Amino acid sequence: MRLVYFGTPADAVPPLRALIAAGHDVAFVVTQPDRKRGRGASLVASAVKTAAIELGLEVRTPSRAREIVTEVAASGAEVGVVVAFGQILPPELLAATPLGFVNVHFSQLPRWRGAAPVERAILAGDPTTGVAIMQVEADLDTGPVFAETTVTIGSEETSAELGARLVERGAELLVATLPRLGELVPEPQVGEPTYAHKVTVAEFRLDPSRPAAELARVVRAGNPRPGAWCTVDDARIKVLRARSIERTVPVGTIDADAVLGTVDGGLQLIEVQPEGKRTMEAMAWRTGRRGDVRIDR
Repeated sequence: MRLVYFGTPADAVPPLRALIAAGHDVAFVVTQPDRKRGRGASLVASAVKTAAIELGLEVRTPSRAREIVTEVAASGAEVGVVVAFGQILPPELLAATPLGFVNVHFSQLPRWRGAAPVERAILAGDPTTGVAIMQVEADLDTGPVFAETTVTIGSEETSAELGARLVERGAELLVATLPRLGELVPEPQVGEPTYAHKVTVAEFRLDPSRPAAELARVVRAGNPRPGAWCTVDDARIKVLRARSIERTVPVGTIDADAVLGTVDGGLQLIEVQPEGKRTMEAMAWRTGRRGDVRIDR
Protein backbone atom coordinates (compact mmCIF):
# COMPACT_ATOMS: atom_id res chain seq x y z
CA MET A 1 0.00 0.00 0.00
CA ARG A 2 1.29 3.46 -0.86
CA LEU A 3 1.11 5.87 2.08
CA VAL A 4 2.44 9.04 3.64
CA TYR A 5 3.76 8.84 7.20
CA PHE A 6 3.42 11.57 9.82
CA GLY A 7 5.45 11.23 13.02
CA THR A 8 8.05 12.99 15.12
CA PRO A 9 9.47 11.42 18.35
CA ALA A 10 11.36 8.19 18.94
CA ASP A 11 8.10 6.33 19.67
CA ALA A 12 7.08 6.92 16.04
CA VAL A 13 10.19 5.24 14.62
CA PRO A 14 9.35 1.52 15.21
CA PRO A 15 5.98 1.75 13.37
CA LEU A 16 7.73 3.42 10.42
CA ARG A 17 10.35 0.67 10.31
CA ALA A 18 7.63 -1.98 10.60
CA LEU A 19 5.76 -0.53 7.61
CA ILE A 20 8.91 -0.59 5.49
CA ALA A 21 9.70 -4.15 6.61
CA ALA A 22 6.15 -5.21 5.66
CA GLY A 23 6.68 -3.93 2.12
CA HIS A 24 4.54 -0.79 2.20
CA ASP A 25 5.48 2.03 -0.17
CA VAL A 26 6.11 5.24 1.80
CA ALA A 27 5.78 8.18 -0.61
CA PHE A 28 7.42 10.48 1.92
CA VAL A 29 7.63 11.17 5.64
CA VAL A 30 6.31 14.32 7.30
CA THR A 31 7.79 15.39 10.62
CA GLN A 32 8.24 18.49 12.74
CA PRO A 33 10.96 20.99 11.74
CA ASP A 34 14.40 20.73 13.30
CA ARG A 35 14.46 22.32 16.76
CA LYS A 36 17.15 24.19 18.67
CA ARG A 37 18.41 22.16 21.61
CA GLY A 38 21.31 22.13 24.02
CA ARG A 39 23.59 24.85 25.26
CA GLY A 40 24.82 25.69 21.81
CA ALA A 41 21.23 25.95 20.57
CA SER A 42 22.12 23.92 17.48
CA LEU A 43 19.36 22.57 15.26
CA VAL A 44 18.50 18.93 15.92
CA ALA A 45 16.39 16.72 13.65
CA SER A 46 13.48 14.71 15.01
CA ALA A 47 13.97 11.01 15.66
CA VAL A 48 11.64 10.21 12.75
CA LYS A 49 13.55 12.44 10.34
CA THR A 50 16.82 10.76 11.30
CA ALA A 51 15.32 7.29 10.81
CA ALA A 52 13.65 8.24 7.52
CA ILE A 53 16.92 9.50 6.06
CA GLU A 54 18.61 6.30 7.18
CA LEU A 55 15.87 4.32 5.40
CA GLY A 56 16.34 6.34 2.22
CA LEU A 57 12.93 8.01 2.42
CA GLU A 58 12.04 11.53 1.36
CA VAL A 59 11.25 13.89 4.24
CA ARG A 60 9.09 16.99 4.53
CA THR A 61 9.21 19.35 7.54
CA PRO A 62 6.37 21.87 7.20
CA SER A 63 5.80 24.38 10.00
CA ARG A 64 2.09 23.75 9.62
CA ALA A 65 0.41 20.61 8.33
CA ARG A 66 -1.80 22.53 5.90
CA GLU A 67 1.31 23.42 3.89
CA ILE A 68 1.62 19.82 2.72
CA VAL A 69 -1.96 19.23 1.49
CA THR A 70 -1.27 19.64 -2.22
CA GLU A 71 1.79 17.39 -2.15
CA VAL A 72 -0.02 14.66 -0.22
CA ALA A 73 -2.91 14.76 -2.70
CA ALA A 74 -0.49 14.46 -5.63
CA SER A 75 1.60 11.67 -4.08
CA GLY A 76 -0.62 8.77 -5.07
CA ALA A 77 -0.84 7.68 -1.45
CA GLU A 78 -3.95 5.69 -0.55
CA VAL A 79 -3.79 6.56 3.15
CA GLY A 80 -1.96 8.71 5.66
CA VAL A 81 -0.53 7.15 8.82
CA VAL A 82 -0.03 9.27 11.94
CA VAL A 83 1.99 8.33 15.03
CA ALA A 84 2.63 11.14 17.53
CA PHE A 85 3.08 13.79 14.88
CA GLY A 86 2.47 16.72 17.20
CA GLN A 87 -0.05 18.79 15.22
CA ILE A 88 -3.79 18.67 14.65
CA LEU A 89 -4.38 17.82 10.99
CA PRO A 90 -6.83 20.09 9.11
CA PRO A 91 -9.87 18.63 7.29
CA GLU A 92 -8.44 19.41 3.85
CA LEU A 93 -5.40 17.27 4.62
CA LEU A 94 -7.51 14.40 5.97
CA ALA A 95 -9.40 14.42 2.66
CA ALA A 96 -6.22 14.37 0.56
CA THR A 97 -6.00 10.55 0.37
CA PRO A 98 -8.74 8.09 -0.69
CA LEU A 99 -8.77 6.23 2.63
CA GLY A 100 -8.17 9.27 4.79
CA PHE A 101 -5.72 9.08 7.71
CA VAL A 102 -5.31 6.52 10.49
CA ASN A 103 -3.66 7.14 13.84
CA VAL A 104 -1.88 4.77 16.22
CA HIS A 105 -3.06 5.89 19.65
CA PHE A 106 -1.65 4.44 22.86
CA SER A 107 -4.79 3.87 24.92
CA GLN A 108 -8.18 2.20 24.71
CA LEU A 109 -10.37 4.97 23.38
CA PRO A 110 -12.28 6.95 24.48
CA ARG A 111 -10.22 6.70 27.68
CA TRP A 112 -7.18 8.97 27.57
CA ARG A 113 -7.64 10.94 24.40
CA GLY A 114 -4.86 13.45 24.02
CA ALA A 115 -1.14 14.00 24.40
CA ALA A 116 -0.05 11.88 27.38
CA PRO A 117 -2.13 8.66 27.50
CA VAL A 118 0.66 6.47 28.91
CA GLU A 119 1.50 8.79 31.81
CA ARG A 120 -2.16 9.44 32.61
CA ALA A 121 -3.02 5.73 32.69
CA ILE A 122 -0.26 5.09 35.24
CA LEU A 123 -1.10 8.15 37.34
CA ALA A 124 -4.74 7.05 37.51
CA GLY A 125 -3.81 3.54 38.62
CA ASP A 126 -5.47 1.91 35.60
CA PRO A 127 -4.90 -1.87 35.59
CA THR A 128 -4.92 -2.01 31.79
CA THR A 129 -4.47 0.21 28.78
CA GLY A 130 -4.03 -0.58 25.10
CA VAL A 131 -3.47 0.52 21.53
CA ALA A 132 -6.09 1.70 19.05
CA ILE A 133 -5.88 2.13 15.28
CA MET A 134 -8.40 4.89 14.64
CA GLN A 135 -9.69 7.02 11.79
CA VAL A 136 -8.37 10.54 12.19
CA GLU A 137 -10.96 13.29 12.47
CA ALA A 138 -10.53 17.04 12.82
CA ASP A 139 -11.31 16.82 16.56
CA LEU A 140 -8.81 15.36 19.00
CA ASP A 141 -8.85 11.53 19.03
CA THR A 142 -12.59 11.28 18.43
CA GLY A 143 -12.56 9.07 15.34
CA PRO A 144 -13.98 5.55 15.04
CA VAL A 145 -11.69 2.60 15.76
CA PHE A 146 -10.57 -0.01 13.21
CA ALA A 147 -8.70 -2.26 15.64
CA GLU A 148 -7.77 -2.31 19.30
CA THR A 149 -5.75 -4.41 21.71
CA THR A 150 -5.52 -4.54 25.51
CA VAL A 151 -2.26 -4.38 27.48
CA THR A 152 -1.92 -5.06 31.22
CA ILE A 153 0.06 -2.42 33.12
CA GLY A 154 2.77 -3.92 35.34
CA SER A 155 2.64 -3.01 39.02
CA GLU A 156 6.07 -1.35 38.90
CA GLU A 157 6.19 -0.49 35.20
CA THR A 158 7.41 2.99 34.27
CA SER A 159 6.13 5.18 31.46
CA ALA A 160 9.25 4.34 29.47
CA GLU A 161 8.76 0.60 29.89
CA LEU A 162 5.02 0.61 29.24
CA GLY A 163 5.45 2.99 26.31
CA ALA A 164 8.00 0.69 24.69
CA ARG A 165 5.60 -2.25 24.92
CA LEU A 166 2.73 -0.21 23.52
CA VAL A 167 4.84 1.00 20.61
CA GLU A 168 5.76 -2.58 19.74
CA ARG A 169 2.13 -3.73 19.93
CA GLY A 170 1.01 -0.67 17.99
CA ALA A 171 3.45 -1.36 15.16
CA GLU A 172 2.21 -4.96 14.92
CA LEU A 173 -1.44 -3.89 14.96
CA LEU A 174 -0.85 -1.21 12.35
CA VAL A 175 0.83 -3.63 9.96
CA ALA A 176 -2.00 -6.14 10.44
CA THR A 177 -4.74 -3.53 9.96
CA LEU A 178 -3.56 -1.48 6.97
CA PRO A 179 -4.11 -4.12 4.25
CA ARG A 180 -7.74 -4.48 5.41
CA LEU A 181 -8.67 -0.80 5.57
CA GLY A 182 -10.78 -0.98 2.43
CA GLU A 183 -13.02 -3.69 3.92
CA LEU A 184 -13.06 -2.78 7.63
CA VAL A 185 -15.87 -0.67 9.06
CA PRO A 186 -14.53 1.32 12.01
CA GLU A 187 -16.62 1.29 15.17
CA PRO A 188 -17.58 4.51 16.98
CA GLN A 189 -16.01 5.04 20.37
CA VAL A 190 -18.32 4.08 23.23
CA GLY A 191 -18.16 5.40 26.78
CA GLU A 192 -17.28 8.53 28.71
CA PRO A 193 -14.14 10.19 27.31
CA THR A 194 -11.23 11.13 29.53
CA TYR A 195 -8.48 13.47 28.42
CA ALA A 196 -4.75 12.91 28.72
CA HIS A 197 -3.57 16.48 29.01
CA LYS A 198 0.14 17.17 28.68
CA VAL A 199 2.02 16.48 31.90
CA THR A 200 3.76 19.32 33.74
CA VAL A 201 6.83 19.32 35.95
CA ALA A 202 4.77 20.65 38.87
CA GLU A 203 2.54 17.54 38.81
CA PHE A 204 5.51 15.33 39.64
CA ARG A 205 6.50 16.99 42.88
CA LEU A 206 6.44 14.39 45.66
CA ASP A 207 4.03 15.67 48.30
CA PRO A 208 4.21 13.46 51.43
CA SER A 209 0.69 14.51 52.44
CA ARG A 210 -0.49 12.18 49.66
CA PRO A 211 -0.72 8.37 50.05
CA ALA A 212 2.44 6.38 49.35
CA ALA A 213 0.76 4.33 46.62
CA GLU A 214 -0.13 7.52 44.74
CA LEU A 215 3.42 8.80 45.02
CA ALA A 216 4.76 5.49 43.70
CA ARG A 217 2.59 5.99 40.61
CA VAL A 218 3.89 9.55 40.25
CA VAL A 219 7.44 8.18 40.22
CA ARG A 220 6.59 5.52 37.65
CA ALA A 221 4.68 7.90 35.40
CA GLY A 222 7.46 10.48 35.51
CA ASN A 223 10.21 8.10 34.42
CA PRO A 224 11.96 9.14 32.22
CA ARG A 225 10.35 12.56 31.78
CA PRO A 226 9.80 14.92 33.46
CA GLY A 227 10.85 12.93 36.53
CA ALA A 228 9.31 12.85 39.99
CA TRP A 229 11.11 15.21 42.34
CA CYS A 230 11.41 16.79 45.73
CA THR A 231 13.87 19.26 47.24
CA VAL A 232 16.21 18.76 50.18
CA ASP A 233 17.99 21.83 51.49
CA ASP A 234 16.82 23.72 48.37
CA ALA A 235 18.50 21.20 46.04
CA ARG A 236 16.26 19.21 43.70
CA ILE A 237 16.36 15.42 43.88
CA LYS A 238 14.82 13.42 41.04
CA VAL A 239 13.32 10.10 42.07
CA LEU A 240 13.43 7.63 39.20
CA ARG A 241 12.30 4.46 40.95
CA ALA A 242 10.37 3.87 44.18
CA ARG A 243 7.70 1.64 45.68
CA SER A 244 5.18 2.00 48.48
CA ILE A 245 5.78 -0.08 51.62
CA GLU A 246 4.27 -0.51 55.07
CA ARG A 247 6.57 1.61 57.21
CA THR A 248 5.91 4.30 59.79
CA VAL A 249 8.24 7.24 59.19
CA PRO A 250 7.56 10.86 60.18
CA VAL A 251 5.78 12.54 57.29
CA GLY A 252 8.27 14.34 55.05
CA THR A 253 11.32 12.60 56.57
CA ILE A 254 13.64 10.29 54.63
CA ASP A 255 14.95 7.71 57.11
CA ALA A 256 18.27 5.89 57.11
CA ASP A 257 16.84 3.22 54.78
CA ALA A 258 15.86 5.87 52.19
CA VAL A 259 12.17 5.60 53.01
CA LEU A 260 10.12 8.77 52.70
CA GLY A 261 7.39 9.06 55.28
CA THR A 262 3.95 9.80 53.82
CA VAL A 263 0.50 10.32 55.23
CA ASP A 264 -0.27 6.59 55.21
CA GLY A 265 3.02 4.68 54.99
CA GLY A 266 6.42 4.77 53.38
CA LEU A 267 7.76 5.41 49.90
CA GLN A 268 10.90 3.33 49.48
CA LEU A 269 13.27 5.33 47.29
CA ILE A 270 15.26 3.03 45.00
CA GLU A 271 16.99 5.18 42.39
CA VAL A 272 17.58 8.94 42.54
CA GLN A 273 19.46 11.68 40.75
CA PRO A 274 20.63 14.56 42.94
CA GLU A 275 20.83 17.94 41.26
CA GLY A 276 23.94 18.20 39.08
CA LYS A 277 24.96 14.58 39.71
CA ARG A 278 24.60 11.17 38.12
CA THR A 279 21.85 8.66 38.77
CA MET A 280 22.59 6.52 41.81
CA GLU A 281 21.03 4.07 44.25
CA ALA A 282 18.92 5.91 46.78
CA MET A 283 20.66 4.17 49.69
CA ALA A 284 24.03 5.44 48.48
CA TRP A 285 22.67 8.98 48.36
CA ARG A 286 21.08 8.68 51.83
CA THR A 287 24.21 7.18 53.36
CA GLY A 288 26.16 10.18 52.15
CA ARG A 289 23.94 12.54 54.14
CA ARG A 290 24.41 12.78 57.91
CA GLY A 291 21.67 13.37 60.41
CA ASP A 292 17.99 13.83 59.75
CA VAL A 293 16.86 14.37 56.17
CA ARG A 294 13.60 16.16 55.53
CA ILE A 295 12.23 17.23 52.20
CA ASP A 296 11.38 20.89 51.79
CA ARG A 297 7.62 21.50 52.09
